[in-house]
Amino acid sequence: MDNREEVREFLTSRRAKITPERAGLPTGPRRRVPGLRRSEVAALADMSVEYYAKLERGNLAGVSPTVLEAVARALRLDDAERAHLLRLAQAADGSDALARPRRRPAQQWKPHPSLQWTLDAVTEGPAFVRNGRMDLLAANRLARAFYSDVYADPHNQGNLARFTFLGPDARRFYPDWDQAADITVAILRTEAGRNPHDKEFHDLVGELSTRSDAFRTRWGAHDVRLHGTGFKRYHHAVVGELTLAYQGLEMAAEPGLTLTVYTAEPASPSEEGLRLLASWAATSRPSSPAPRTG
Repeated sequence: MDNREEVREFLTSRRAKITPERAGLPTGPRRRVPGLRRSEVAALADMSVEYYAKLERGNLAGVSPTVLEAVARALRLDDAERAHLLRLAQAADGSDALARPRRRPAQQWKPHPSLQWTLDAVTEGPAFVRNGRMDLLAANRLARAFYSDVYADPHNQGNLARFTFLGPDARRFYPDWDQAADITVAILRTEAGRNPHDKEFHDLVGELSTRSDAFRTRWGAHDVRLHGTGFKRYHHAVVGELTLAYQGLEMAAEPGLTLTVYTAEPASPSEEGLRLLASWAATSRPSSPAPRTG
C-alpha cells in the first residue's frame, strides 16, 4: 500500500505549524503560506530545495537516517513525531516488514489463557488489552464494568474510537471530551504510520470520517503522540467522577497490542469510586468484550 499521501500530508502539516520566529528566521513581508516555505525548511535541513520538495511529495523510500534527522530537526518534531516520520520511511521502502504486527486470521481472536489470568490478577483497577485500532480485545472484570457504556451499545463493536466519536454517552463519560478526542485521533494517526497495511484500520477511519465532523477535522491535523502514561477524568454512570492514572505497556509477546492498567491515588475519592465499581461489577453482569481480530 502506497503511503506517499500520508507522508506528504504529514510533512506539509508540520511545516505549516512552524513559524519563522520559532525557526529563528526573519518573517519578511507578504508571506503567502502558513508556517515555513519549502525553501526555508530545505535551508534549515542543509539540503537543496528540489530534494526537500521530493521528500514532501511523499518519496521517502531509501532516505537515510541522517536525512530524516535533518528534516526532523528543521521541522522541530517532538519524539512522537520523529518516531512517526521514521515509521513512514520504513513503510515506504518496506523495511518495516519484520517489525509490522502479524496479520492475524480473520476469525475471532482470543487471548491466551495466561494473558486473561494476568488481567484477572489485577483486582484494584481496570486492566485491558487493545490494538492500534483501539479495539478492546481482553479485559478484567473491573475494566468491563468501567467500560460498560462501550460494551452496552453493539454499534460500538467494543471500539474506543467509535465510542468516543459516535457513542451518545461519550461526552458524559469523558468530561474533558475534546482532550479525549484529540488523544484518540493521535493514537490512530500513530497507528497509521506504524501499520499502514491494515484494511480494518482504514475501514474504521473511513467510517469515522464520514460520520463525524469532529473526527474528520482532527484527522486532517496529522497530530501523533506517545501514549504511555498520564491522568484522565471520567464520569461513570454508576459511581460518578473518577480521576485515574494510566500506564500503557507494549506487549512483547503480541506485537501491536498494548496492555493498559488504570489506578487511583491511594486514599482518594477515586480510589473509593473504584471500590464501589468493583462491588457493582461483582453483583451485576457487565457485558463482555466481543471477540475481535487482533
